[in-house]
Amino acid sequence: MNAAVQPESIRQPMFGEQDERALRDQMRKDLPADTFQTQRWRVIWFLPLQLVIWGGIATILLAGLPWYANLALGLLVGHTVGSQALLAHEVLHGAMGMSRRWQNFFGWLGFGPMVAPPEFWRKWHNSVHHAHTNMGDADPDSFGTMRRYRVDPKQKRFTKLAPGSRTWYSYLFLTYSFTFHAQLVLWKQAKRRKQFRGFNRRKAIVQSLLCIAGWLTLAVVSGPLAVFTVVIPFMVANALGQGYILTNHFLRPQTATNNPLDNSMSVRTLPVLDRLHFRFSHHVEHHFFPKLASNKAPRLREWLETHYPERYVCPTHWEAIRLLYSTPRVYASATELGDPNHPDRTFDLLPLQGKMNVTGRKAGLRPI
Repeated sequence: MNAAVQPESIRQPMFGEQDERALRDQMRKDLPADTFQTQRWRVIWFLPLQLVIWGGIATILLAGLPWYANLALGLLVGHTVGSQALLAHEVLHGAMGMSRRWQNFFGWLGFGPMVAPPEFWRKWHNSVHHAHTNMGDADPDSFGTMRRYRVDPKQKRFTKLAPGSRTWYSYLFLTYSFTFHAQLVLWKQAKRRKQFRGFNRRKAIVQSLLCIAGWLTLAVVSGPLAVFTVVIPFMVANALGQGYILTNHFLRPQTATNNPLDNSMSVRTLPVLDRLHFRFSHHVEHHFFPKLASNKAPRLREWLETHYPERYVCPTHWEAIRLLYSTPRVYASATELGDPNHPDRTFDLLPLQGKMNVTGRKAGLRPI
């Protein structure tokens, strides 16, 4: 999302409190010790995920099923590819322990289909995004501040792709934007940003091209069935991941302290989906403890709801996506969103705090 410019922190005043370290310490003190232990056994989930993916593709290619059955299988394969990426996200954060080599192996299974090689993902996501979450123009996963679009007006065209821009094609954004954004980070941001210094960008580019070659090979082998083995799975996997990723931070203020309680947001989804998606909905919890196994994240959610109901923001997933598509994406200030293509269009984020937090949810308040 964040097109390459020289990063600059958004100007004061900023939103949030500088108590993130104290919060982490208190959670470690209050929660059972096994909450923060690695859960290596959970790597077994890759086995059924791989069986569904390859079994589904083989069935589409060999069984001669009608189009509607192939469509159902394509949707299933895409959903499973997306779920596997969410599990690989845990692995590459170290939540399951293992050596770096084994982490990379499972990282390839999860992020290879998303065209994001594991070492690149680790640098981009673990190192740069987590260290600069919603901090001015420094977060590579943000559309950033109005400054960027004044410095380089051509980038205004890019925001028309995004949810909230009110263009018809913005409704397709989720279906390709994870892979698209990964390539923007790799080809542009990693070249110019100092946070990527020392990273082997050339190797990651070659690896990404090999991932693309894998998809193209499958498309050639599939022939007309590539609609079901390539196009639909690719779109569904992207949409699944972005349906969470874009709601994690885009509706929260920008901060200077990198406090997850202030710059991040969790969502509530159906329990069955929460398990299938490895509780990626627990995103505030993840930013507090990136190495936390997701099956322990509900403990943190309960603690945050109990102790900080007025600060912990966790709307339903549907509400978050609806808000995403009804608000602009660029930060006019730390707490106000704007549209560089329509300067008169702004949205104040602060009222959402009181409507989307636990207290507001229990009071039956609606965001907008």
